Amino acid sequence: MGYVCDVSEAEESDQRRLARNVNELLQELRVAQAGVQILFGFLLSIAFTEKYASTSGYVRATHLITVMCAAVAVAFLTAPAAWHRMLFRQGRREDVVRKGNTFALIGLAFLALAMTGTVLLLAEVILGGWLAVIVGVVAFVVFTGLWFALPSISSHGAEDRERP
Repeated sequence: MGYVCDVSEAEESDQRRLARNVNELLQELRVAQAGVQILFGFLLSIAFTEKYASTSGYVRATHLITVMCAAVAVAFLTAPAAWHRMLFRQGRREDVVRKGNTFALIGLAFLALAMTGTVLLLAEVILGGWLAVIVGVVAFVVFTGLWFALPSISSHGAEDRERP
């Protein structure tokens, strides 16, 4: 069984850092992939229910857009694993980390949109009208706030603390 030991940045070799970064990236993506794949399957199954045929055009359009956001999220969240498989033997871990980070952020953005769309669909069926839109907006604010805004604000604060 492995163990974690603290290694200062100065002591960690570039190759070891890249290997660690790739492993951390792929591990983080495993968490997101499971959720988005379950969501995607759920969204696909909705179209095959009896009640779906009688839903409004608005609900159908929102559903299709939400399914597409989930599909794009799956594509971007699984892309780093494919890149790793294709490039790691060529010693291109740095490319995998750089592109993988970008793909992960894009995938999370589409996952946030898919989650928002799912909440909006549910709220539309339960509440309808403006209340459903408000619930959807709240979901969007929560996801984008927790996943993007707060980490961005936090990273700016960390930069300020590091300056003498």
